[in-house]
Amino acid sequence: MSRKYLSKCRIIHVAIIALILFGSSPLYSQESTESVDPSVLAAGEKLYKANCTQCHAINEVVIGPSLKNIEERRERTWLFSWIKNSQKVIESGDDYAVALYAAYNKTAMPSYPFTDVEIGSILDYIKVEGSKVPVAEVAAITDGGPSLNQGGSGDNISSAFMYAVLIVFVFVLGLILVVLGLIVSLLTKYISSDKEISEEDKELITSQRVNVFDLLKTNTMLGIIIFAFVSIALKTGIDGLFTVGVQQGYMPTQPIAYSHEIHAGQYEIDCNYCHTGVRKSKSANIPSANICMNCHVSIKTDSKEIQKIYAAIDYDPSTGAYGTNTKPIEWVRVHNLPDLAYFNHAQHVVVGGVECETCHGPIKEMEVVYQYSNLTMGWCINCHRETNVNAKGNDYYNNLVELHEAKNTKTPMKVVDIGGLECSKCHY
Repeated sequence: MSRKYLSKCRIIHVAIIALILFGSSPLYSQESTESVDPSVLAAGEKLYKANCTQCHAINEVVIGPSLKNIEERRERTWLFSWIKNSQKVIESGDDYAVALYAAYNKTAMPSYPFTDVEIGSILDYIKVEGSKVPVAEVAAITDGGPSLNQGGSGDNISSAFMYAVLIVFVFVLGLILVVLGLIVSLLTKYISSDKEISEEDKELITSQRVNVFDLLKTNTMLGIIIFAFVSIALKTGIDGLFTVGVQQGYMPTQPIAYSHEIHAGQYEIDCNYCHTGVRKSKSANIPSANICMNCHVSIKTDSKEIQKIYAAIDYDPSTGAYGTNTKPIEWVRVHNLPDLAYFNHAQHVVVGGVECETCHGPIKEMEVVYQYSNLTMGWCINCHRETNVNAKGNDYYNNLVELHEAKNTKTPMKVVDIGGLECSKCHY
């Protein structure tokens, strides 16, 4: 048997071993989740979010225990009985049920008239979601934040695109020059090696060789280099001036780790419940600790972050008594307009019908809140130019709408058409 054949066999053996070692693990880890019917997962997700999220979370303890790996703790038949009637299981004397009931302050779990198929779909959904890495483990709370491009700033995108085009252009130009230099060099060597060519022609060819260093010393090339350097420096300086005071992506660390993803996203708490002034006043206002206590008198009382609220309002969870040694929670403001600009939340939310996500971005997905939009003057003006006036059900705008439609029937009335770009609207 030849050495060449043996080497090929060894390569094949190594490839097979590598495939087994590195390829089998992901396949086995995904087998349990990918085999579940998507329709079953969808049904389970719907039932879970409608009935379970008030008291349970998959990756953390809420009112009840976390549900991750629940089928490793109890078999499905036991879970079926527990979900349908937990009190019946407790009364039967089941050791695990009695201990679980006692561990969570004897808070009774409601009975659900689900079928075994429906409960199975919920358990399948929990298994799939539990196999994923929790967001809280991935997203660390830091003093920094996302990049300035987060939030979809058109200016930043265009600048990046311009720089990318410039770099590609310079690279292609340099590559062309190198190729041309090689061609000229090869042709020169070929012609010089030709014995039939006269000495006069050889001298002429030799004299036509270009010295790169001599070329760089010419006034024309120096002028091109200086112009390119000044242009890039000027563009960079102008871009820097336009970013002064812009804090897009700003994500400070707060004194209490509050998750909008959990409250507004997972539990679907309306923004107005905490930010009570958003429909009534200029400011959306920071929620008071009393609003937090509406829920956290009994929910997650052992959490370190909730303990910080108790300390701020001098609340004793063991007795339920409030003291007098209170101190304010020093929240760090995220969205901060300059004093020269006036913005009214009620005008935009109530009258204009603007959704919170329009300016604040995907707030229901934010573990830590950051400034999504750049909040510049140009950003506001552009919004007033493109946004239609919300005149439905508002008699104040009826005459304006009629006048606008009489003169312009093709385009709807924009904010700019009712004085949205007047200086005094935002600068008193």
